[in-house]
Amino acid sequence: MVKKAAETLRYGDEELQEFKILIEEKIAEAEDRLTYYLQQLSEHGQTEDAKVRGLDDGLNTIESERLSTMASRQKKLINHLRNALIRIENKTYGICRSTGALISKERLKAVPHATLSIKAKEAAGH
Repeated sequence: MVKKAAETLRYGDEELQEFKILIEEKIAEAEDRLTYYLQQLSEHGQTEDAKVRGLDDGLNTIESERLSTMASRQKKLINHLRNALIRIENKTYGICRSTGALISKERLKAVPHATLSIKAKEAAGH
């Protein structure tokens, strides 16, 4: 009975391995997107056309800000996903940091870097 209760406190090694694979795939995708955004940002600012257009400068600024925001979001996502890998190594992955309960597999598959269960997130008002 005690053993069964202890097993429900964390995901098993096989499940953690599945999540690790999922997270590594998500990191690769996010890094690809980040590279794309950074290339677009670099190319966007270097075209001679963009420097000469005058009236389009406002649009260029908006596009540069949009690309910068998207790149920043990708960097944050990558950082959150890498932290999730650390939690997998520490065998604390999938445990709600608020309640200590297991976060549902469905939630972790949708948001693999989640650290709060749905109930804890709703209680926090996020």
